[in-house]
Amino acid sequence: MNNNNKGPLTGVRVADLTTVLLGPFATQILGDHGADVIKIESPDGDMTRDIGPGRSDRMAAMYLNANRNKRDICIDLKSDKGHAAIMALLKTVDVFVHNMRPSAVDRLGLSYEEVRKVNPGIIYCGAFGFDQSGPYADKPAYDDMIQGVSGISAVQSDVVGRPAYVPTVLADKASGLTLVYAITMALFHKERTGEGQEVTVPMFETMVQFHMLEHLYGMNFDPPIGTAGYPRALSPNKRPYRASDGKMIGVLPYTDRQWAAFFDLSGHSELKEDPRFNHVSARLANITELYGLLSDIIETKPAAEWLELLEEANIPNVPINTADDLIDDPHLKATGFWKSVDHPTEGKLKYPGIPTGFSKTPGGIHKHAPALGEHSEEVLREIGLDEKTIAELIDEKVIIKGAKK
Repeated sequence: MNNNNKGPLTGVRVADLTTVLLGPFATQILGDHGADVIKIESPDGDMTRDIGPGRSDRMAAMYLNANRNKRDICIDLKSDKGHAAIMALLKTVDVFVHNMRPSAVDRLGLSYEEVRKVNPGIIYCGAFGFDQSGPYADKPAYDDMIQGVSGISAVQSDVVGRPAYVPTVLADKASGLTLVYAITMALFHKERTGEGQEVTVPMFETMVQFHMLEHLYGMNFDPPIGTAGYPRALSPNKRPYRASDGKMIGVLPYTDRQWAAFFDLSGHSELKEDPRFNHVSARLANITELYGLLSDIIETKPAAEWLELLEEANIPNVPINTADDLIDDPHLKATGFWKSVDHPTEGKLKYPGIPTGFSKTPGGIHKHAPALGEHSEEVLREIGLDEKTIAELIDEKVIIKGAKK
């Protein structure tokens, strides 16, 4: 494992009171890029510790893939001594991030008002389901629920015939990326002015912005000059196409030049001058018919032949990869995207790499995903607690002491 931590966030310390995927995904990205991320867990632990296959107790796949590059402290936040220890930690950090509802974080005595009393310059970030000024403020929020309420599920009715959830945790991950840029923007402001601040990232509003970028469409105007919904994205014929040998490929002629080249190489040059298809606005008005023709044409040749012809004509094309295919994808192999890491208790693990590149301050995988409470003693020593106090906290089960690695 690379312990040479020199990413662009080196020197930034983050207290991470988040669970499941939205928050841990975001804080892992911060850790990947050099931040010292201290994951704070209750004695129950993050539920993802039990989701998916694993080689040992409470170290399941879902947890491992969202919690590298972190240290871990396990503490009973509901106890007075636990609260005091966490407040001592929060005095030392640049960023505190949680994904609890405000009422829950208030009950723990960890509201922004309380935390800034001990650390006025802190970047205090809350990731919620919904903006706290609206009537949905206290509703619980999970990925499926946010996909539904943000319109992402319903918009698929035009394509698959019924509302559907996207089969990836889209809302969690898109909101997690928003959390990353919100935190780094606040850090940039603090670097320039010295000011800390409270930052909020609501999933609902985040996903409505994400979803409606293209789908606001005619309702962009007030009064509207058309309906919502981007026709190209909603065409039921916009899909991977089956070649004559049954293999699926992705094909997307997009510009006037690309469509003309596609009609030529497919033996349908007459379609270049067809008024339905000879300009972007005409193609959009007839998009379902056009994609139906595209589907019929692709069925006339095997996939490998099409991919070669399309590549030669510089028309966007890809094979359709399964999740298993990605492990052996030649591009990902060539770029070294997949990282093999030796974990002290879980053996050899395969991780996705870090997609961002920095010529001077590259990120890296420098810490394994920690066991529950693995760094409790280490972190408490760093914030100034003496050995007698730490021993008492362990004896009273205020903190959980993880196994040494």
